[in-house]
Amino acid sequence: MPRQTSPFGDCLRASRRAAGLTIEQLAERSGVSARAISDMERGHSRAPQTRTLAALADGLGLDDDGRAGLTAAAKEARSPSAAGRPRLCEPPRGVTDFVGRRAELEIVRHAAKHAAEIDDPPPVLVVHGQPGLGKTALAVRAAHELRDDFPDGCLYVDLRGVDATPLPTGDALLRLLRALGVQPNQVADSDDERSAQLRGILRDRRCLLVLDNAGSEAQVRPLLPAGGRCLVVVTSRRALGGLEGVLRIALPPLAPEESADLLRAIARQAADPQTAPQVDRVTDLCGHLPLALRIAGTRLSTRPHWTVRHLVDRLADTGHRLAALSTGDAGVATAFALSYTQLPAPSAQLFRRLAHVPAADFAAPLAAALIEAALPDAEDRLEDLVEVGLLQTEGVDRYRFHDLIRLYADERLHAEEPSDTRAETAERMNTWLLDTAVVAGRWYEPGYGGLPDGWAGLVPLASMEEADAWLRAESDSWLPALRTAAAQGRHQLVADVAAATRWYSESTLRWRGWWEVRRLARAAANALPDLRQQAFHTSLYAWTAVQLMALYEEATEAAMEAYRLAQSIGDPQEQARALSSAGPAWLNVRRFDDALWAHRTGCELADRAGDHALYVDHVVGIGHALEHLGRYDDAVGEFQRALTELDSRPVAARPAFTLRGSAMYGVASSLVRAGRHQESLHAVERALPLLIENRDDDFVAFALVLRGKALAALGQSAEARTDLTRALEMLAGSLPSRLEDEARAMLPTLDGTGPTDLTRDLEALAASLDSRIETEARATRAVLDGTDPA
Repeated sequence: MPRQTSPFGDCLRASRRAAGLTIEQLAERSGVSARAISDMERGHSRAPQTRTLAALADGLGLDDDGRAGLTAAAKEARSPSAAGRPRLCEPPRGVTDFVGRRAELEIVRHAAKHAAEIDDPPPVLVVHGQPGLGKTALAVRAAHELRDDFPDGCLYVDLRGVDATPLPTGDALLRLLRALGVQPNQVADSDDERSAQLRGILRDRRCLLVLDNAGSEAQVRPLLPAGGRCLVVVTSRRALGGLEGVLRIALPPLAPEESADLLRAIARQAADPQTAPQVDRVTDLCGHLPLALRIAGTRLSTRPHWTVRHLVDRLADTGHRLAALSTGDAGVATAFALSYTQLPAPSAQLFRRLAHVPAADFAAPLAAALIEAALPDAEDRLEDLVEVGLLQTEGVDRYRFHDLIRLYADERLHAEEPSDTRAETAERMNTWLLDTAVVAGRWYEPGYGGLPDGWAGLVPLASMEEADAWLRAESDSWLPALRTAAAQGRHQLVADVAAATRWYSESTLRWRGWWEVRRLARAAANALPDLRQQAFHTSLYAWTAVQLMALYEEATEAAMEAYRLAQSIGDPQEQARALSSAGPAWLNVRRFDDALWAHRTGCELADRAGDHALYVDHVVGIGHALEHLGRYDDAVGEFQRALTELDSRPVAARPAFTLRGSAMYGVASSLVRAGRHQESLHAVERALPLLIENRDDDFVAFALVLRGKALAALGQSAEARTDLTRALEMLAGSLPSRLEDEARAMLPTLDGTGPTDLTRDLEALAASLDSRIETEARATRAVLDGTDPA
């Protein structure tokens, strides 16, 4: 049965007709939709708010008396007595210092506009995310901002979804029906009937419903309108994946600048521009979580004698940070606890134990190792944590803690699990990580190249690519596990990990973690009685000092120590291995004759030991030593000999591939130095495909420099410029090198804006580069060793 028109509707209709306007014409003049005007005139919606009322008066062209009459009718229609009921389900007071969330608010505004244009079905937005992100603040902000667009009311219900006893659906329905004017004696008895009542009323209304703090789909579904021009905003820690046809808004932490703005808005001490670095530090310690920032700001503002530095000092203590982020009845830990107490026991156990993980992110197999569960069971428990907002997904198959939630997990771990259980869990995790690293690393080792017989691990390692993916993804977990094993005196395990990843490290040279791996392994080997392991790991340490750190003097000392150890036990293979590090180290400090001796001696020793790959490696080293001595034809001969030996000796496929690329590069390099540019160009073209396939970015970049030099000498400046520019891009972040400096010096000459005597400039570069390399290398080592004062 149609509703009776209201006094405001009658007044609006009379004013429109007196102005000689149709509804459509008034809509065009006022900017208020024709549908909304029609609803007001028929009494299907309440009187508009001030902004809409002013637009209607302007569109009608009313004089002062006409405006006063329309305003009085609107005021009467909005009064509680006119509605015959108190104003129920009003949204709570919004925060006055709301910051950010522009993108999310724009989504809500767009949905509100869409709601005004359709009848079926009304838009439903689910704002979800971890505790403390400000989901309620966003929903309330949107409600206050959009209330004039919903003349039949903005209705708010706290569903208390994370309480021990959430609001029953029937109670939520009763509140909404009462707020919509249904008398108590007219409310249906059953929840299903009440839900039908609500849908029937909302079909003829234009309302904004805020269903805050929803606990489940079952709690929300009966409250949703089936038709009409309403908008529903649901907030929940859960994504409520069972709700169909809804738009989900995953709320992230605030951006750093938004976090700083919020802190400054709350605490005057933070508004001083000179405190900007300390303010940024506070926002980082709060994890850019609005709840944490509000509490931190409140603590600061209520202590006028505090400085921002005081707050930083208090929050910097990880053991007391959660306690510091608590004030009055609000606390970050309290917010997290509401979700934690909802977890089933197995998922709560996993949540606690994930505090053992040292890395920022992790995958399901590591979780399975922590709780000794099958992989599918661990995945289910991880999804439980994501569902209640205690864990975030990272990419396709990884997970991440918010920093403050990690602290809470660690707090629960120490409160609920005894020390011996914690120690056992940590050791199990570390052992699993290191055992898996050994299996993954041995994919690259010539003697293995596959999975060990009977191995059935949690991680898919059925190929070299899968092994590489795991070692990269979990490096921030297995390297700390290696540190722990070293500190515990598990020397053989540390040595085994370093040995197993030796060949893999050659394909990932830019990872600075290898320096620590080799240092730990050298120390571990020295604690073992096996002199061969000592020689082996000291050689690897020397190799890393050369290839990764550019610590050439230290590398030669370590290499010769390994050489003497191997001599003492009569092991020619380890002697040859040690000299394979000494040679390039001497080469880089311009001791070319010493480098030539090291590689020639190493060649004989490797041949005697039957290590064919090491033999060819030393032949390549001889070529480079001769090249630096200016004996270019002899150098080309040695590189070609290396290629011939690879064809005749049983060298495993992967090292053979790498050595072939190195030898072909050496031919090109020697020809460039000899000024035989056309020949060098052909040699580079032959070497490049192998270097690219071997994924050695540095060697590819060096080859591009060689080609650029040859092209420049042959008068092809544009092509040379392309190669040199690309090479410099690829070498960003690598160790300093002569070829990189030569490329930088050549580029201006190709443009015609630089010096013309390139030979003179390159000679000057060669004279000065050694000190720069050593300076940068020592600075890098100081940072990695923790001795850098910065």
